Amino acid sequence: MNKLLNCIWAGMILLSVVCAVLTGRTEQLSAAVLEGASSAVTLVLSMTGMMCAWTGLMKIADEGGLTLLLSRALGPLMGRLFPGCKRGGSAVKAMCMNITANFLGLGNAATPLGIAAMKELKKSNPTRTADNSMVTFVVLNASSIQLIPTFAGMLRAQAGSAAPFDILPAVWVTSVCAAAAALAAAKLLEAHTGG
Repeated sequence: MNKLLNCIWAGMILLSVVCAVLTGRTEQLSAAVLEGASSAVTLVLSMTGMMCAWTGLMKIADEGGLTLLLSRALGPLMGRLFPGCKRGGSAVKAMCMNITANFLGLGNAATPLGIAAMKELKKSNPTRTADNSMVTFVVLNASSIQLIPTFAGMLRAQAGSAAPFDILPAVWVTSVCAAAAALAAAKLLEAHTGG
């Protein structure tokens, strides 16, 4: 798969260079490459700061007992979505933290929490394949219901938006619809496969 993606990227780069040469726009291509590289570094640095801050806050929340409160509050929902997981167990706590980070729209800052949750889920699954709880968690994490799209708002503010959070109603509707569709598909496939 990586080889295929590398070939696609190499092909796109080669095609853009050929098009720039044929149309006489090599100067614009060079300027776009330099501007894109500069923007990428700026974006990575701002994202790194946000990820460090939120990961630290989530660690403090975990140490302060917030994960326990969250797992209790989300307990009934988690019990229905993940019947194979021990109620209040470490996997449920890790998933609750990830769901909360996604709920707050933290984007990439939720990734370490998602990885921790998958590691906890893997402990109860000795096989090399994903079980139903792992699949359900992945689709829930990928669709992620967002109350406050912090990451998207930050990107919009950096791009010069005067009202970076005017996207809230659209984010609410699309994230709820995406999560509902993803969970429905996961549960339907789970029932279809007999899991």
